[in-house]
Amino acid sequence: QVQLVESGGGLVQAGGSLRLSCAASGSIFSINFMGWYRQAPGKQRDLVAGISSGGSTNSADSVKGRFTISRDNAKNMVFLQMNSLKPEDTAVYYCNAIIRTGWSTTRNYWGQGTQVTVSS
Repeated sequence: QVQLVESGGGLVQAGGSLRLSCAASGSIFSINFMGWYRQAPGKQRDLVAGISSGGSTNSADSVKGRFTISRDNAKNMVFLQMNSLKPEDTAVYYCNAIIRTGWSTTRNYWGQGTQVTVSS
């Protein structure tokens, strides 16, 4: 059983910063991808930023220049540094990982979600 545990969400004022962390644990052979998604009320769940095991990154246009994703492969962790936060960044943020747990078992895993609220 693989589990993703998130931390770092909370309430912050517009223009402030927040750092999200996600740790994967369990029977892990390898992690191919880790990333962050978010979902606001009335919106679909969209990719915020992702990072491969080799360090290649991508991010949504709406957060480019403000958010930075990073990864610690040794600790099976991924981070999202969020700067210059805006009220429209308010959402539930979900950690996501594509993890191989066996010879023929590779699955998409999700964290429980952490609330990020940006006040004006």
